[in-house]
Amino acid sequence: MSETSILHIAGLRKKYGDFIALKDIDLDVGEGEFLAIVGPSGSGKTTLIKLLVGMEEQTEGSIWLRGHRLDFVPANKRPTCMVFQSLALFPHRSVGQNVEFPLKIKGVSPAARKKKALELLEMFRLPADYYHKSIGQCSGGEKQRIALARALAFDPEILFFDEPLSALDYRLRKTLEKELKNLHLRTGKTFIYITHSLEEAMVMSDRIAILNSGKFEQIGPAEEIYNRPKSRFVASFMGDVNLFDITMDQNSGQVSIPNFSIADDVAGSMAIDPLAVNTLMVRPESIRLLENTETADFVTKGKILGKYMLGSRIQYEIEQDDRNVLIVETANYSRGGTPGATVRLGFSWPQSHLILEAAS
Repeated sequence: MSETSILHIAGLRKKYGDFIALKDIDLDVGEGEFLAIVGPSGSGKTTLIKLLVGMEEQTEGSIWLRGHRLDFVPANKRPTCMVFQSLALFPHRSVGQNVEFPLKIKGVSPAARKKKALELLEMFRLPADYYHKSIGQCSGGEKQRIALARALAFDPEILFFDEPLSALDYRLRKTLEKELKNLHLRTGKTFIYITHSLEEAMVMSDRIAILNSGKFEQIGPAEEIYNRPKSRFVASFMGDVNLFDITMDQNSGQVSIPNFSIADDVAGSMAIDPLAVNTLMVRPESIRLLENTETADFVTKGKILGKYMLGSRIQYEIEQDDRNVLIVETANYSRGGTPGATVRLGFSWPQSHLILEAAS
């Protein structure tokens, strides 16, 4: 356990009959960290959060908070709080009554409760007269802020979030992503955020943990996971990507990628492991369309199948001779091509990433 960790998870497993939902989960979360846990449906995200907040018991392993076993503590006595997707606000109570509810449970006096509730409403940019407003009169964004205010009224050691923004429209979600990030900076609280949205995770979190089939594939800052994934799964899960199989002639030691020419100095410097599965990854924004005389470390050609406007970017789908389709993105003011045109394209070695995985 790290000296700076607030939460330590060791060997956590959860079984439902013969099905293993979580497999030997190990994790340290730092004091004041914003950690996002991301994964596809069925990866184990919901199971993990239920164990952390005490809604279910693990099959094996332990959960520690500040050096003390948290999994021995009943859910209602844990110094943590959960913000659900459904928000779980009380419709028959006013905004103020919702926010002060945790303080009422603790036996705080009415005057002190109201003072704290008004402070929290101000923190979330809700006018003081909202204190008496009915929950039913509030918009979706306002309800989200009220739920967060109520969570902070608990003064928890850790705030857990279970996809709280997934039901909101795009513009409101973008606004609340920034507000949550700013709230985290202002409060210094530890946030653990479950989401299926990579964009949310990258915008808000200090680190991202990628969960797949009940185990962590990779944990690290967004920049590291996006640019230097440890597996094909992580590379593909973190957005559009181009993955190329690398082969090496055992007699000559020559490295090759189907339908690509590779600069000699680059081919000689690629640290290929003959006992592993070798994959070269390059993101769409790192591939460029080449002029006739231009060259690159890796060069290929193909026919443009599609051209799509993505706001500030243009995305191309380009088919190579072997029917493999590349995804290429350029700025929307860049020189481009039209569907049906044959183009040359390439990328440089420093803008790619070599993934080595054990052969099955």
